[in-house]
Amino acid sequence: MEIKHSFTVLLVEDSMSLGALYTEYLRGEGAKVTHVNHGEDALTELTIWQPDLLVLDIKLPDMSGMDILQKVQSQYPNITVIMITAHGSIDLAVESMKSGAFDFIIKPFDAKRLSITVRNALKQRLLVNLVANYEKSLPKANYMGFIGESLAMQTVYKTIDCVANSKASVFIIGESGTGKEVCAQAIHHAGKRRDKPFIALNCASIPKDLIESEIFGHTKGAFTGAIANRDGAATRAHGGTLFLDEVCEMELELQSKFLRFIQTGIFQRVGGTKEEKVDVRFVSATNRIPWDEVKAGRFREDLFYRLHVIPIELPALRVRGKDILLLAQKFLKEYNAEEGKPFKSFSGGVKKILQTYHWPGNVRQLQNIIRQMVVLNSADIIDESMLPSLFKSNSGNSLAQIKPVISITRANQASSINNRESLAMDEQASSKNLPAADRGIDNVETIIPLWLSEKQTIEAAIEQCGGNVPKAAALLDISASTIYRKRQGWDELQGAVSEN
Repeated sequence: MEIKHSFTVLLVEDSMSLGALYTEYLRGEGAKVTHVNHGEDALTELTIWQPDLLVLDIKLPDMSGMDILQKVQSQYPNITVIMITAHGSIDLAVESMKSGAFDFIIKPFDAKRLSITVRNALKQRLLVNLVANYEKSLPKANYMGFIGESLAMQTVYKTIDCVANSKASVFIIGESGTGKEVCAQAIHHAGKRRDKPFIALNCASIPKDLIESEIFGHTKGAFTGAIANRDGAATRAHGGTLFLDEVCEMELELQSKFLRFIQTGIFQRVGGTKEEKVDVRFVSATNRIPWDEVKAGRFREDLFYRLHVIPIELPALRVRGKDILLLAQKFLKEYNAEEGKPFKSFSGGVKKILQTYHWPGNVRQLQNIIRQMVVLNSADIIDESMLPSLFKSNSGNSLAQIKPVISITRANQASSINNRESLAMDEQASSKNLPAADRGIDNVETIIPLWLSEKQTIEAAIEQCGGNVPKAAALLDISASTIYRKRQGWDELQGAVSEN
């Protein structure tokens, strides 16, 4: 493996003559060399740029080369260090290698000796980089708080890696319980703002008359109960990340103020007149379809474009395959430790049920169910008898209750299709203008439009799920966005019927 590309070297040698000689040796290998005489100069250079190789004399006028080696290993671990000295000993060589040096050369040495060491060091760097790149390409089962090695999650991980160091706004979309806040935290901790604050704000859980104060803060006396000045999330997140969960719940009036804040970084506290400026990275999330909210007039289009710069869609748990069992095993281990239980794994039947269930509540629902089983039982293996009533046919609010409704509806639809086919054949043999009674059809008034039948089924499912649209959608085998679109269509149809 021949090293042909150019590389950079920082040479730390107190002797000007030897420094000039070694510089020529290194340039003969294709290196771009910077030569300094003192340890402090070397440390200063390293704060400005980092070389591929550091050729370091152990004995320097102002400090020991071993001290510099230790600082380099702790602060710049990717730099390969070659130690040189005229005072060589086996103990010193061993100590430097243990401290992280690649090799140890004793003066005097010629160009050939230095060339061999440098080439070996560069080969090692190349191999280390190849291994690191290969490891990055492998599926990750654990990533920044996420558990999962499915292709869908690998895509999420790669997107987070790409956007972490950017200041561009990120918009996370996903059903309730898919881990949107975990994703926001991963973006923060994977980027250069990791040492700054991460402030999360749930727009759906804060009363609408208080959310402006929660975001921007308030001054003393701004409203009843404001007994002192208070910093808002924007101030506390300065230099870091502001995460707005369920951002589509924000009132339209506040959206216009928030838009100006995103554009300029400037805001005023509630009750205040002084403008404040902060540096904040915005990450937003919603379990709705944001563009549907824009079309419905509930979310400003200009704010949408400001926040929706980089979208990340978190997959529902039901499409993540074996990730379900990885997560279940992780939660089982955690709750075993917390509750002092002896569980080791799940029976084959339980594994099959966990993998085939629709999980309308996603990871959060799985987490709660595993905890419930651990708390209420004690054994080596979790079996079917320990499953909550949710998985059983007599459960109060489960898939078993909704599926009969679906089956009846599908049967009605099939019957309706057969009826229409029969009518079509009859019409070919008779006049299309004959009244219904003359075609032998009784009780025509009992036939309802197909869209209305579909509406009744979906609304019944939503009611059984306590108004939780994503949950009802999951149990009906459709997406939540489909329900929202159909609702809008129903309103238009009903309006047309009313006009007629």
